[in-house]
Amino acid sequence: MASKPGLLDYVTAAFNARPMGMFVAPNWVGLAAFGLLGVANPGFWVLGVGLELGYLLTLATNSRFQRIVSSKPLSAARAEWNVRIDRLTGRLNDEDRGRYAALAQRCASIIDLQTQGGSDVPHGIETQADSLGRLSWMFLRLLVARSTIHSVLTEGEEGELLEQRRRALERQANDDSVPADLRRSLSGQIEILGQRIEQRDQAEKKLAFIDAELARIEEQVELIREQAALSTDPEILSQRIDQIAATLGGTGQWIRDQQNVYGAMDDLLTEPPPLTPDARAKESQ
Repeated sequence: MASKPGLLDYVTAAFNARPMGMFVAPNWVGLAAFGLLGVANPGFWVLGVGLELGYLLTLATNSRFQRIVSSKPLSAARAEWNVRIDRLTGRLNDEDRGRYAALAQRCASIIDLQTQGGSDVPHGIETQADSLGRLSWMFLRLLVARSTIHSVLTEGEEGELLEQRRRALERQANDDSVPADLRRSLSGQIEILGQRIEQRDQAEKKLAFIDAELARIEEQVELIREQAALSTDPEILSQRIDQIAATLGGTGQWIRDQQNVYGAMDDLLTEPPPLTPDARAKESQ
C-alpha cells in the first residue's frame, strides 16, 4: 500500500506544478524573471525568495492540490489492478465474468452505502475497502482456478471411458495366453489409467470445494452489505469484514498448492493492490 505523501512531496509538486496546456511551470518563469531582475537590483532576489516561499507554502497546504497530488500514485495502483483483473477475467467465460462483475459491484456498493449522503467519510473506510478488495480478488482467483481445472477435465477422456478401458485391459492381462512381455505392458497401462481416474476424482472434488467457497463469499458479501445498510457503527462493520477476510487464508493457500498440480496459474500467486475500484478515492475526497 502506497504511503500518504508528506509536506516535502507537496512542496516538490508545487515547485514543478504547471496548469494543463502549459509546457513550462509558471513557478520556473517567475524564478527566472526575479533572477534576471536581481542582477540589476539584488533586492529583487530577496523579494523573489519571499514570494517563492509564500507561493510554495500556500499551494502545498491547499487541500484540493493535496488531493490531486495524492491521487497520482493511487491512479497508478488502480491501473495495475485493472490490468491484472483484465488479464484474469479474459481467461473466464461470459457467465463467470458476469458473476465476478456482480460481486465486485456488491463490494463497491458496501462502501457507497456508508459514504453517500454525508460530507464526512467514516473512519476506517479505507480498511474496509482493502478487505473487500481481498474478498473480490479471492473470488476471482477461485473462478480462474475452477476454469483451469475444468479445462483439464474437459480436454481429457471422461472418467467412465477411462474406467471402461481399464476393465478391458485388465481382462486382456488376465488372459493366460497373453505373453509375459505384453502382460507387463498392459499392467503399466492399467496403472496409468488408474492414476488418471484417481486424478479426475480429485479434480471433481476440488471443483465441488471451489463452488462451495464461491457461494460462501457471495453470501458473506451480501451479509456485509445488509449490515452496512443497517449498522451505524463503521468500526463494527470493519471488524466483521476483517474476520471474514481472515477465514479465507486457508483458501488462498489451497489455490497456491494447485499451482504444483495444474500450472498455468502464476497470476493467482501474487496479490495485487487490495483495493476495490475507486474505493480509496472516496477516502481522499
